[in-house]
Amino acid sequence: MGRPSLQRTTKKPRTACGNFLHLEGQLECRVTFRESSFTGVCHITPADLNLLGLDWFDQLKLADVPLNTICHMISQPHGTESYTRKLMAQFSSIFQPGLGQCSTLKATLRLKPGAKPVFRPKRPVPYATLPTVDEELNRLQQQGVITPVSYSAWAAPIVVIKKANGTLRICADFSTGLNAALEQHHYPLPVPADLFTMLNGGKFFAKLDLADAYLQVEVDEASRELLTINTHRGLFQYNRLPFGVKTAPSIFQQLMDTILSGIPGVAAYLDDILIVAATLEQLHERTTSVLKRISENGFRLRPEKCQFLLRSVKHLGFIFDADGRRPDPENVQAIRQMPTPTNISALRSFMGLVSYYAAFVPSMHDIRAPLNGLLSKNSTWKWTKECDAAFCKLKSIISSKLLLTHYDPCMPIIVAADASAYGVGAVISHQFPDATEKAVMHASRTLTPAERKYSQIEKEALALVFAVRRFHKFLYGRRFTLLTDHKPLLAIFGSKSGVPAHSANRLQRWALILLGYDFDIQYRRTKQFGQADALSRLINEHSTTDEDAVIASLSTEDHAQCYLTTAVRALPVLESEIQIASRNDPVIKKTMNYVTNGWPSTELDGDMKQLYHRRDSLCVVNECLMFGDRVVVPESLRPRVLKQFHIGHPGIKRMKSIARSYAYWPLMDQHIVDLVNKCAQCQQAAKSNAKVPPVPWPQPEHPWSRIHIDFAGPVNGTTYLVVVDAFSKWPEIVPVTPPTTTQTLKHLTELFARNGLPEVIVSDNGSQFASAQFQEFCKRLTIRHLRAPPYHPQSNGQAERFVDTFKRALIKSKGEGTPVETLQNFLFAYRTTPNDTLPEQKSPAEILMGRRLRTIHNLMLPKSTPPLIQTTSRKLPTYNVGCPVFARDYRANRDPWIEARVVRRMGEVMYEVEVGTDRWTRHRNQLRKRLTPERPSTEVKIPLDVLLDTFNLPAVPTHEEDQKVDLRSRRWSLRQRRQTVRMQVDPKNVRY
Repeated sequence: MGRPSLQRTTKKPRTACGNFLHLEGQLECRVTFRESSFTGVCHITPADLNLLGLDWFDQLKLADVPLNTICHMISQPHGTESYTRKLMAQFSSIFQPGLGQCSTLKATLRLKPGAKPVFRPKRPVPYATLPTVDEELNRLQQQGVITPVSYSAWAAPIVVIKKANGTLRICADFSTGLNAALEQHHYPLPVPADLFTMLNGGKFFAKLDLADAYLQVEVDEASRELLTINTHRGLFQYNRLPFGVKTAPSIFQQLMDTILSGIPGVAAYLDDILIVAATLEQLHERTTSVLKRISENGFRLRPEKCQFLLRSVKHLGFIFDADGRRPDPENVQAIRQMPTPTNISALRSFMGLVSYYAAFVPSMHDIRAPLNGLLSKNSTWKWTKECDAAFCKLKSIISSKLLLTHYDPCMPIIVAADASAYGVGAVISHQFPDATEKAVMHASRTLTPAERKYSQIEKEALALVFAVRRFHKFLYGRRFTLLTDHKPLLAIFGSKSGVPAHSANRLQRWALILLGYDFDIQYRRTKQFGQADALSRLINEHSTTDEDAVIASLSTEDHAQCYLTTAVRALPVLESEIQIASRNDPVIKKTMNYVTNGWPSTELDGDMKQLYHRRDSLCVVNECLMFGDRVVVPESLRPRVLKQFHIGHPGIKRMKSIARSYAYWPLMDQHIVDLVNKCAQCQQAAKSNAKVPPVPWPQPEHPWSRIHIDFAGPVNGTTYLVVVDAFSKWPEIVPVTPPTTTQTLKHLTELFARNGLPEVIVSDNGSQFASAQFQEFCKRLTIRHLRAPPYHPQSNGQAERFVDTFKRALIKSKGEGTPVETLQNFLFAYRTTPNDTLPEQKSPAEILMGRRLRTIHNLMLPKSTPPLIQTTSRKLPTYNVGCPVFARDYRANRDPWIEARVVRRMGEVMYEVEVGTDRWTRHRNQLRKRLTPERPSTEVKIPLDVLLDTFNLPAVPTHEEDQKVDLRSRRWSLRQRRQTVRMQVDPKNVRY
């Protein structure tokens, strides 16, 4: 045969154990056996394997050849199928359907210091899916996954996604607040080097997969409030660890490492468990130990994803078998299988990829010279041998080890993904300290016929989801950067408010997939996006592998078909009618052509304008134009559709909600408004006119000039009379038992005695206020009484609002004391709290009393020394401890002063003095200084102070006062001054 050249092939055959078999290429050859010969395609593989298919058997007539000779046999003590059945029978409890429950640990979520609760409102659910959503909520509740609650400070909205089989999946969108508030759970995921060390040298392998891994772990009581979801049926709390919580991967990894510790050759990577051994007996022993640990801890496995007795295993971009570790050829397969460019656009995409990696290969500029000539201006397209050689050389360089790096979880991870009209491409790379990037792995695939009809935004989103799924083992549980060149995706996948509620359902489902990953999405211009752009464009656009077709049929085509079927069944027309009408509608026909073949670069006019602005959300399914998950109704069918939507005569708002669940066309909302406004039955049963805006009460000129009164309750068997001053907002609340007119007037009289008579009283039409006795009371006190109109409590809004505030305060304060204490505490707090509606935001007490009331909060303020009030210009004496004094004696029939001695100073003006054996407390004004005689003397000396005090004479100026100098200039005439003659006091004389 010589050495024929091989042709490129896109087929990916699998072996019996499920592993991919690498193909070098294919060739067409003529085969002869006995007297039969034919021409067939032969696929070439580097493995020592010769295999004939059934088509060759038929052509060569080999069915009659005896095939009882064994060419090569691998001896195994147990067949894989029988071995698996025995294991499942031995550990039947962990392979049963249903949800397991970890019996050894409960997960705990910790908040960052200062984190504040985030409560998100519920998202609208289409009416058509409400019964199915209720069924799913009931199922989760029966399984113990969620529990209904009446109150929670935290709440996250839910995302409801319909699967291809018609069932729903409900997940919480914790990206709306909880994830940002959670403290990071510091437990590292397995380092690749450690896993490689364990896997190297292994000859036999096994892989186990946990079913709904996170939901098998309970959450402790304190953390369940954080996991509250807000639904149309109210609040539910998760009892299990849900998907989408930021700390869930590290929590689960720590749990699995704890459970499997001590078993050699075993490693858990999140919900996957890898087992490696040198012999089959050793593998059986380790597998049995792992299954026993799983059973003891209450977990359950997914049997369809568990593999036993493997001879090779793929992990993190490498293949491990008895020969050791080798790179997975799929890492660069997308580069090697790039077809030769056939036009300028394809070549430009490839040159963008070359420019992206040019920093690592300086000589790349010389190699690309022939290709640069084709990109020059005014050049003619001609693909020469030099161009082909340069193209092959550049592909070889890009796919070589020179531009690839090993995966390192400690380095920044970047994932870039892009989509073209017929393919998606992705690359995962590391960013080095000098800001350069090196690829770890490339991936690409072609789009199925159904996917090619997606809108461009859906194709770009599909590329991101394809990239994250393909690189799942590298990305899950780690933070990474996701790059896209389609800016609208930043609002859908990168919004901190969560998944947009009105995104197309397909985009919502993909956004839900990405909720489980910790990433930051960024926009990058297409010119700087060569690493992914080329992978999506330079791809065999006419071939699709079986694997891709299966994935597409499960995740996209069936999903869109499911929504199309649901939508058209709800309409009065059949799917076939919509298809026929769409082909005959010129606008929809032209739009479907644009969706399939590409939109023009300039904006369209007329009826196409609205559809052009929504082009990113349009797609074609079964010859019907879809706007998200809604059918675009042709113009000829719109009157019938509107009539169907109006069955039961819903109002404008409800009719719009129904219509938006199934159909779309330009100006649909306006058509609904016109239909309802022209419906005679709807107009006859319409609601009352719009309410007139409330007219505010005039502002009172002074406190207690207008008061608003009402009754609150009964609350716990007690009815309260509520009085609010319109000027100061000062409230008065009095229990009234029974709430009669007589009791009401009694309490009002007491209030008027304290605060004065008001000018106006505003009340509702309660019997107590409408009675003749109450009217006579107001007339006698010259008080104007105003009553609110019947069934219009807003007119007495001042009292009505306060009644509501008071009732809620009683509910909040339940159990904090007696009803009287609760009432007084509320009144005191309300009266002393600043009010936004009052001038300068003062409190009601400040407005009514003109001062701030002292509260317990004043105890927190530092004390300031008040200024001393000088009541006299005379300097008062100060007495030290031990100083002899005269103390005032108030006992009957005693001298007014008695000798004493200072024992202790008790304050600025208070002293403790010792009188004989007793101790008295005296003010400084009640003490006199006592001079002790230095020598005995018969002369009786009476203190001057005593004399002055006894005879009511003026005080004698002190020496210091005599020394004062008047510095003022003299402005009066001088006069003669004589020496003062002082009176000599003789105690014996009574008169002078």
